[in-house]
Amino acid sequence: MLHTTLAQMAITALIVALLPLSIVFISKDVNKYRKLVWISVFITFDLIVFGAFTRLTDSGLGCPDWPGCYGLANPFLAHEEIRAAEALMPSGPVTMFKAWVEMIHRYFAMAIGVLIMAMMAVAWYRWRRERKAGYHPGYPTLLFVFVCIQGAFGAWTVTLKLQPVIVTIHLLLGMGLLALLAWFGGRQDNAMTPFGRAGVPAPTLRTIRRLAALSGLVVLVQLFLGGWVSTNYATLACMEFPLCGGKVVPDMDFEHGFHLWRELGKTKAGHYLPFSALTAIHWVHRNFALVVVLVLGYTCWKAWRVPLLRKPVKGIAIVMVLQLLTGVATIYLNFPLTIAVLHNAGAAALVLLLTMVNYRASFSTPTP
Repeated sequence: MLHTTLAQMAITALIVALLPLSIVFISKDVNKYRKLVWISVFITFDLIVFGAFTRLTDSGLGCPDWPGCYGLANPFLAHEEIRAAEALMPSGPVTMFKAWVEMIHRYFAMAIGVLIMAMMAVAWYRWRRERKAGYHPGYPTLLFVFVCIQGAFGAWTVTLKLQPVIVTIHLLLGMGLLALLAWFGGRQDNAMTPFGRAGVPAPTLRTIRRLAALSGLVVLVQLFLGGWVSTNYATLACMEFPLCGGKVVPDMDFEHGFHLWRELGKTKAGHYLPFSALTAIHWVHRNFALVVVLVLGYTCWKAWRVPLLRKPVKGIAIVMVLQLLTGVATIYLNFPLTIAVLHNAGAAALVLLLTMVNYRASFSTPTP
């Protein structure tokens, strides 16, 4: 049964992956390998956004087992089991809608795995024939290992019943995969059309590189904090802005709020998580956003003078403003699904743009 389910799911993933592979094949782009990389970036971005939709619609356990749904390859085949669970608990984690959301998420994740395997296969083949630097197989092989690790955390997300630290790591790994693919895309762009001189003195460019790296670290911390808010369902722990519970510094329980290894909604001792712990989680994410704005804002200001960085830097500035607006709107509009998903999409866009800035700054040549 398991072998049949895995085979059916693999066929589904191949069918899903055929569309982007077909786009690459029929493309008039002279460098189809580069096209494959950037299409993989696009689909990974979409998967992160759909993953947010899966989490925010409480569909993470829409199929309570892994890799299939009640041991079967799709909700059509598991129709009776899903309907029985839904009848037993109509507002529970298992419904036909949630099962489809969860399984579509898995199919697209597997399709990205197929695209990365295609990338790796082409790289190994072309490297053995041509030995061109753009086809060195080391990086796509690393991507393949990384996506396997991400898949393992996806499985543990289900089998460990949405344990917050596992779900948060799963989110961070998804963002990490997006960054790795975008970095690889930058390598392909540079191999095709070298960046050349940055047009700024070496000391200034070194400063920009350090600031870009620092910005990446700051965004990584904020991604963890945002993921921790989402996976602990702490989004509405503060219902006003900039105050929280009518206070600048509300009553907070950091010990229970930031104890990593515990069940969803429980303390490490197994008791229900106090509301003050949820408040602490929300408050830290909200206030660390100020650090993000200051660091990224200063980085954008310094990097604006570099023509090669101007476009992604402008994108970062726009996304930061939208992130602040959607974050505040999520609170005042009582957590509307569309805005919450857009807030997650903005986080992914920041990762993508900041990766481009880091890559271009790292491989630009300063003026003598």
